Amino acid sequence: MDELRLFTGTGNPALSERISERLGVPLGQMTVKRFSDGEIRVQVDQSVRGDDIFVVQSGAYPVNDNLVELLIAIDAFRRASARRINVVMPYYCYARQDKKVKPREPVAAKLVANLLAAAGASRLLTIDLHAGQIVGFFDLPVDHLYAGPIIAEHMKNNMQLDNVVIVSPDVGGVTRARSFAEFLGAPIAIIVKRRPEPNRCEVMEVIGDVDGKTAILIDDMIDTGGSIISGAEALFERGASDVYAACTHGVLSGGAPQKLIDSQIKSIITTDTIPLPDKERDGKIIVVSVADLLADAIARIHGEGSVSEIFSKHWKGQS
Repeated sequence: MDELRLFTGTGNPALSERISERLGVPLGQMTVKRFSDGEIRVQVDQSVRGDDIFVVQSGAYPVNDNLVELLIAIDAFRRASARRINVVMPYYCYARQDKKVKPREPVAAKLVANLLAAAGASRLLTIDLHAGQIVGFFDLPVDHLYAGPIIAEHMKNNMQLDNVVIVSPDVGGVTRARSFAEFLGAPIAIIVKRRPEPNRCEVMEVIGDVDGKTAILIDDMIDTGGSIISGAEALFERGASDVYAACTHGVLSGGAPQKLIDSQIKSIITTDTIPLPDKERDGKIIVVSVADLLADAIARIHGEGSVSEIFSKHWKGQS
């Protein structure tokens, strides 16, 4: 009773295995199959009565299949009398639909929160939400982690960080860029742009000094790569000597890996919140793991410890 049980969906089993190794807890037995018409069937193959369940499922492609699979798994655990069902969703899908911009638009990020709660989730553990207000969409506890320190630590250990400027690719990411800059002891710059339509942006201005500097573009996600590539081009036009890019969630859809590899960006650092096949990295796209971060948080949640202490020493203002 009240054992920590770790399960994985099909969204990112490699990350789940890494978390399992860090925790020293084996992955639970769960079968996920599909009927011939595409319906998803989940079977929990062991007793979980009274246990503290952590189910890992990233909201990556195929997004809708992974989301529905997660909802069905939560329902299965609830009906199996689990004491608590903690959803570990490293990448929270539909996060970009967090507000109404035009008439008759949905707020899909809130809908996903409602679905998770209705299915029977007790808690959400996630990393770098696209918009912080999504935490308020939930009436259940949300532990919101940040991958910035992991990425910054990788850069400190593997890059020459002299004469560096941290660049936010838009005004909305200034808080993230400022925290990242504080961690590295670097100044910041901001790219001002507009989006005439989804997945398309136009750079209007760069605020801050980038001339002769190594610029590091930092964002929560890279999807098609168009925004980051156009931002890098604007930085080079304004005298940047080198441009690196970093993000937590490498969505990388629509041929984005090859576009990034072919671009002037020196390297792109992302994490394994979303699986990225080795063949799409080509040495230029570097993946660092969030497994230690998630394993630490899971252990603290199970032991009723403080999750915010993970960041209290080095990530001021974000914990």
